[in-house]
Amino acid sequence: MHANTIFLFIYSLNVNFILLQARKLIGQNSQIRGVFIKETRPDIHIALVPDGNRRWAKKKRKPSWYGHKAGARKMEAFLDWILDHPEIKMVSIYALSTENLNRSQNELKYLWNIYNKEFEKLLTSERVRKNQIRIRIVGDTNSWRSDVKKMARKVMKETENYTKTILNILVGYGSQFEIINAIKKIAKFGVRSIPPLRDSFINYLMVNRPVDLVIRTGGYHRLSNFLLYQTAYSEIYFSPTLWPDFSKREFKKIIRWFWKQKRKFGK
Repeated sequence: MHANTIFLFIYSLNVNFILLQARKLIGQNSQIRGVFIKETRPDIHIALVPDGNRRWAKKKRKPSWYGHKAGARKMEAFLDWILDHPEIKMVSIYALSTENLNRSQNELKYLWNIYNKEFEKLLTSERVRKNQIRIRIVGDTNSWRSDVKKMARKVMKETENYTKTILNILVGYGSQFEIINAIKKIAKFGVRSIPPLRDSFINYLMVNRPVDLVIRTGGYHRLSNFLLYQTAYSEIYFSPTLWPDFSKREFKKIIRWFWKQKRKFGK
């Protein structure tokens, strides 16, 4: 073999080795001397508490329904932002809590109308079909209005075979309610008949994957009975921004913040 050929062969091996090591040291979307290197990030589950609709409307001297309508529009935009991040494989949205069910009948009537309309959009959404988004709508179904329950079932049936991203919409949901129901299921089958509870308990919950990042808008620093078991080791970001004013720019800022955290999981 010619000496120059041997030299080029050895040189190429060294370059490939250097690039391989660089991938381990440099973050996603980095460049080394013009060579684009992309490191695959682990899949993550984001949970959202979109708080602040009513306060946003009050600031504008509008009724509460005006804020909820603006919040629904923002949620549609939020779904697009999620799709820009392929590492986000599951999203759980706190749409209506068990405590929210105690609000006035007029406000609840408008909220049910919004949910029914938004679920109907999801049923025929090209974005959902194209991106293979599986929709799961969970909570205390006995508290749902009948037309909302019917539409929710249609959406879940239509998307049940999609696997790229899972969107959990929590309606009439409370974590205490969820945990109690999980315990009832376990008691029904018998504790001895299932694997160790520490490993299997989450499988009996409505949302059966731990949460990596919680985002709560609206300025309050609390979880409000939201995914208490699943958020045991979550990173939590409290945004002062009212939900209708939440922006893509702030969302990207939060995602960058999350990837900078050193997660220890109690170790």
